[in-house]
Amino acid sequence: MRSIRMRILATLLVLAAVGVGGWQLLPSQQDDSRTITVGTTDGVTSLDPAGAYDAGSWALFSNVFQSLLTFEPGGVTPVPDAARSCSFDGTDLRTYRCELREGLTFPSGRAMTGEDVKFSFDRVKRIKSDVGPSSLLDTLASVSASGRDVTFHLSSPDATFPLKVATGAGAIVDREKYPAKALRTGNGVDGTGPYNLTGYTKDKQATLAPNTHYRGAISGTGRPVELRYYGDGNALEKAWKGKQVDVATRTLPPEVLAGLNASDPGQRVSEADSSEIRNLYFNTRKASPLHDVRVRQAMAWLIDREKLAATVYKGTVDPLYSLIPTGITGHTTSYFDAYPRLNKARARALLTDAGAALPVRFTYGYATGRGSGAEEAAEIKRQLEATGLFKVTLKGYEWTDFQKRWASGKLDAYAVGWVADFPDPDTYGGPLVGTNGTMSTGYSDKSVDQLITASQQYADRGEATKDFRSLQEAVARDVPVIPLWQAKEYVVSSEEVGGGQYLSDGTGVFRLWRLTWI
Repeated sequence: MRSIRMRILATLLVLAAVGVGGWQLLPSQQDDSRTITVGTTDGVTSLDPAGAYDAGSWALFSNVFQSLLTFEPGGVTPVPDAARSCSFDGTDLRTYRCELREGLTFPSGRAMTGEDVKFSFDRVKRIKSDVGPSSLLDTLASVSASGRDVTFHLSSPDATFPLKVATGAGAIVDREKYPAKALRTGNGVDGTGPYNLTGYTKDKQATLAPNTHYRGAISGTGRPVELRYYGDGNALEKAWKGKQVDVATRTLPPEVLAGLNASDPGQRVSEADSSEIRNLYFNTRKASPLHDVRVRQAMAWLIDREKLAATVYKGTVDPLYSLIPTGITGHTTSYFDAYPRLNKARARALLTDAGAALPVRFTYGYATGRGSGAEEAAEIKRQLEATGLFKVTLKGYEWTDFQKRWASGKLDAYAVGWVADFPDPDTYGGPLVGTNGTMSTGYSDKSVDQLITASQQYADRGEATKDFRSLQEAVARDVPVIPLWQAKEYVVSSEEVGGGQYLSDGTGVFRLWRLTWI
């Protein structure tokens, strides 16, 4: 998911939360109706699940929509939510069947049926929005429905399909409220999640009220919540210090995060390992100055990740040397193995061999108002230009515009964060480097696609390790992307609010209903 951030062990997520004991106090019943305000810089691209594939949108979706499946806190195996049960039919991993729960109703009062589920998946693939999640459903050939029964027919064996169903790509919408062939406009949402969206102003706020008709995996809905969206980390910090929000998450400025201390009075701090990553992507199309693989390889010899992490991010992120981050099954250090040290001479030799005119000129795009994108871009520009081999033009764009520009191939290079869609290494494969992947680099390699498909056939995900290792070696060779860093996850809340650690626990589910007054 574009953040893009969660470090997950091979089969178990380890949540390193600070001060958890204090969060186990029983909530005050008299505060049930008091609104909890949550501040974030992760904005919403679209209120329609077919038109968004980013962390901010999916955070909202996991509260106002249901998918057939979901993840329990820290879980790695999906459990039924809108479904009563789901399972593969047989052992070939090509047919997946689910039965809906009884009693699910949309805000209109109409009962959810299997036809709504079929409609929801079909429209994601039919609309195929440039900034939507259709690429996540690449193995889905067709869906059939009868009553409360739904059957998914897959084009190839895909053991990860249940994980994908549990994401925002599987959000179920009311077929009578959403157009079949176009994105819904306006500020309305018709879902069956634990919250109803009662008010929304783009880039400002979303007001959520508990859905008393919710039926699903969680035992009860939470307190009223207001999400407040801020243009950048500095604005979020100001709101936090001004006590305008009760919870601050994703993302305060690096210098603030570096100074967080669990012993500071008046606040609770959750710090967890994370599998959120950030990569530098390249437009590999023929018209791009970065089309030649030798030009991209030259850049791989010049990027100083350690300095980037230490200066721009104040040590709140870790340098990353592979497509799949540390703690995930199949992780390697493929980029370190291929480019073990900064080497200007090797970079120059590659550019000379490519016949490139020096310095190589290209445009680097970044999203404004999201984390430290501008500072990061400036540091990478400085590193590359200091060698005399590259000349970089920086251009910042508003987030939605930024997405559209990279999706349409209008940027030469662009850095984007990635939050795992689900706890499995497959989330770093097809969407990032597969042909027609969501990052729209123009990169396509048959052997990479074959490795992605081969890795999906193993129900025991450990058996896919060999394919993922080979995949990362191929990507390090072709360099459609350069991994930059792996994040840590921080949530800060006032002393009166518990449950902040559940907002980012590695499963991709933003559990606002776990927030409580204490």
